[in-house]
Amino acid sequence: MKKTNAARILDQMAIPYSMREYEVDPDDLTAATVARKIGLPLEQVFKTLLTTTGPGEYAFAVLPGDAELDFKKLARATGARKTAMVGLKDLQPLTGYIRGGVTVLGAGKSFPAFADQTIQGFDCISVSAGQRGIQILLSPENYLRATGAALADLRKDAGGEERA
Repeated sequence: MKKTNAARILDQMAIPYSMREYEVDPDDLTAATVARKIGLPLEQVFKTLLTTTGPGEYAFAVLPGDAELDFKKLARATGARKTAMVGLKDLQPLTGYIRGGVTVLGAGKSFPAFADQTIQGFDCISVSAGQRGIQILLSPENYLRATGAALADLRKDAGGEERA
């Protein structure tokens, strides 16, 4: 299996991890599909989203595959007035990664990262290895240490979303 930049960073930090490959369907890059293909529960497969927190300012949001990002909660965590998803055309120039392969580890530019607090509830989580078709499995503690991500409540509440 090919080493990705994310894996090399973990190697340099002497952080233990394993990698899982899966077949990519470019028309279905959902966390649910990735979870099924690597054999983990959806809530253990964390997706990494790049958001804008202001003109020229960005932040990563890392949350479970079964959750939807609450932009107001992320804004509170980042100290921004509001947050929004970065457009697909800007994703690769900003991170060096394409949709379905975004990870905080080894991103082209260093942006603040915020991980949903539920990350602490698992012995092992899965995140993109920086390439579609490869996931890195590691402990939440080691992920937080490697990325410097701050913990925050980022999930949209199940009972309905907040209104602006």
